[in-house]
Amino acid sequence: MTTNRADPILRVVPMPGDINSNGHIFGGWVLSQMDIAGGITAAREAQGPVATVAIDTMKFIAPILLQDIISLYATVERRGRTSLAIRIDVMASRGRDRREVPVTSGLFTFVALDENQRPRPLPEV
Repeated sequence: MTTNRADPILRVVPMPGDINSNGHIFGGWVLSQMDIAGGITAAREAQGPVATVAIDTMKFIAPILLQDIISLYATVERRGRTSLAIRIDVMASRGRDRREVPVTSGLFTFVALDENQRPRPLPEV
């Protein structure tokens, strides 16, 4: 897990309705948070609307617990003509000492969209 120590793109707290029968947060809940964080980063890079087109890899490292504070870090890993691969690392701030626990990481691909919802070239860097 290659966590960027810059400010997180998103910070959230799971709610009691996000818990599964094991007392952990649903994987789908964290997946949606990752998609939001990646979308924010991709839209900034694309300077406009984007759509998620793939989740190339996602690895659950540790469970997310109810009282965790979740921080999502996103970095551009690859840049194509119309698409961006965004690495999203998720950390949980846990316990009284607020230790940082890596909980999941994934590589999401987004494509820049034009006004007709078709792929468009990314702006020059």
